[in-house]
Parts: sequence; structure tokens; C-alpha cells
Amino acid sequence: MRKRKKIKKSRIRLFPFLLLALVGYIGWYYTGTKNGTIASIVLFIFLVLSFKIWRKTRGYAKLRKAGIKQIDTMTGEEFEQYLGVLFRKRGFKVAFTKTSGDYGADLILKDRNEVIAVQAKRYSGSVGVKAVQEIIGALKMYDASQAWVVTNSYFTKQAEKLAEANDVYLINRDELIEMILKKR
Repeated sequence: MRKRKKIKKSRIRLFPFLLLALVGYIGWYYTGTKNGTIASIVLFIFLVLSFKIWRKTRGYAKLRKAGIKQIDTMTGEEFEQYLGVLFRKRGFKVAFTKTSGDYGADLILKDRNEVIAVQAKRYSGSVGVKAVQEIIGALKMYDASQAWVVTNSYFTKQAEKLAEANDVYLINRDELIEMILKKR
């Protein structure tokens, strides 16, 4: 079983070189010169890199254009990425925390001398007290001056009460829609 995997990996690594050789041969076939061969290889590499960059930026464009209905279908990680794009547009420097063991914060926003810990919750139901408790714990861990919880849903009364007592800023569905519309 291991031998098959090794052979498969070597074939995959060999493929780009074979493709470049083929492109070089086509360039030589049509021009009959080394310069034609080199030009065709360079053009091919340029086109491949351009295509990769285009595909990558297309993904970010989808995130930027996403509305609340698209947000409702996102995964939690996609929602965090979306919020990162949204907050960058608003002038923040955005850092993402690890997916596990993040001490309650998903994003760390920096703006001059402010550090804001953000908990992102993409839920279909109401967001409860646990989200507020997690972000309160993250304040000291990330040496943050503010704590925010952002959701595509709404908060329970208990979560709102706890947030008010601990100066946690809650951004619910309506405020998120407002933020999205302001940045278009």
C-alpha cells in the first residue's frame, strides 16, 4: 500500500515538468528557436499564475458581495472570514485566532491604540449567555480593551443582560445588515 502512494506522489510531482516540457516543445515546433521555446514557457507560467490569482480573488469577491441570506448558509469559519473582510473595509487590522483553543475570541481587531476581541456566532437560533461568557474570558487573554459578539441572529435577554453588565458590545442581525449596507 505504501509503495502505491509513493509512486502516485512522484507522478504528481513530475506532471508540472512534463507539462512545461510539452509547452516548450510546442513553442519550439512553431518557432524553431530557443527564444520561442522560452517565450512559450514563460507565457504559460504567466497564464497559470494569473488564473490562480483570479480564482483566489474571486473567492474574496464572493465574500465581499455576500448578503445576509448568503451569511445564513455559511459555515462558522466562512462567517469569521467574512467578518474579517468586513472589518478590514472598516479600517481595522484583523488577526484570526486558532480554530480550537482560541480562549473565546475568533478575531482580534486593532485600530491605533484599541484592541478588540470578537466572538463570531453564525447561528440559526438565538445566541445565549455562553458566547458572552467566552468573550469576557478572552479580554484579558488577548489584552483587549473591548469585547464584541457578532451574530447573524439575535441574542437572548440573559445574554443582553450579561453583556450590559460587562461592557460587551453585541452586534445582532439588524446591526450586521446595517454594517454590510454601509460598506457597499
